[in-house]
Amino acid sequence: MKKDEPSLTAIISAFGRAYHSQYDTPKIFNDYIAKELISQKEFNDIKEKLVQGIPFFNEEIAQKFKGNTEEILKWITHVQLSPTPLTRAAYCEKVLLNEVMLGLKQYVLLGAGLDTFCFRHPELKNRLEIFEIDHPATQKFKKKRLEKANLKIPRNLHFVPMDFTKKFSYQSLVDEGFDFNKKTFFSLLGVSYYLTKEECSNLIDHLFAQVPSGSSIVLDYADEKLFEEKGIFNRVENMVKMAAASGEPMKSCFSYYEMENMLEKSGLLIYEHLSPDKINELYFHNRKDYLSAFETIHYLHAVKK
Repeated sequence: MKKDEPSLTAIISAFGRAYHSQYDTPKIFNDYIAKELISQKEFNDIKEKLVQGIPFFNEEIAQKFKGNTEEILKWITHVQLSPTPLTRAAYCEKVLLNEVMLGLKQYVLLGAGLDTFCFRHPELKNRLEIFEIDHPATQKFKKKRLEKANLKIPRNLHFVPMDFTKKFSYQSLVDEGFDFNKKTFFSLLGVSYYLTKEECSNLIDHLFAQVPSGSSIVLDYADEKLFEEKGIFNRVENMVKMAAASGEPMKSCFSYYEMENMLEKSGLLIYEHLSPDKINELYFHNRKDYLSAFETIHYLHAVKK
């Protein structure tokens, strides 16, 4: 990520959610607000760059759909861009809403990007305090887009500017009204890959050191095959290459046991784990398009003992 510029990953992820909401059926995750946060010019620019880049993704598909820009865009979005952002968001919010039914009062998003949860769930404005943590430049960009879209920031949404990948500080959260006595739900989506194992472990340690028992986290992680698995149409290899080229290289991957041990060290137990096969079964069963679960990417929900 370049200094003073919003995260490109956050914008591309929002593009994928906006595309899915407008063009795909059935919906895995309907983020109908995402399109409001990306200008038409940005949408068209991303679309154009993706279509122009089809030879990088797959030469055979480039020839097969030559001149058919919509089919090329659909292929790239379905195969490369959207499977993980859509399903991890769908899974995370399912777990979160269940926690709210059980009395959860605080939700902390680490690396919130252009998340729209609070705008899609106005009914929770008096029940759930939401703390979005992200890089100051990404938050500044998001606030401008919310304003332009006439989306008023509700009183239960708190922006906490922080580069938490370098140093996590609870003081900034406390200043926004965070309460250590309340059970808290954390989401750490699209982040663990970009941290070293030590950084990831330290961050989870910090997050759970003072929050009560029953607090929990949903996160996604890459398994130990990340840097050797090619994936269908080489998409895993392409993902690693694109991350490096964008200035946000992927740094770590975990075996299930490494992840389990790391979480246990911070006092957490894995409550649910979704492997790529399970994600396929839950979210992509019987689809007639190109969407399928990304090889090597897992989701889990872990709870503090």
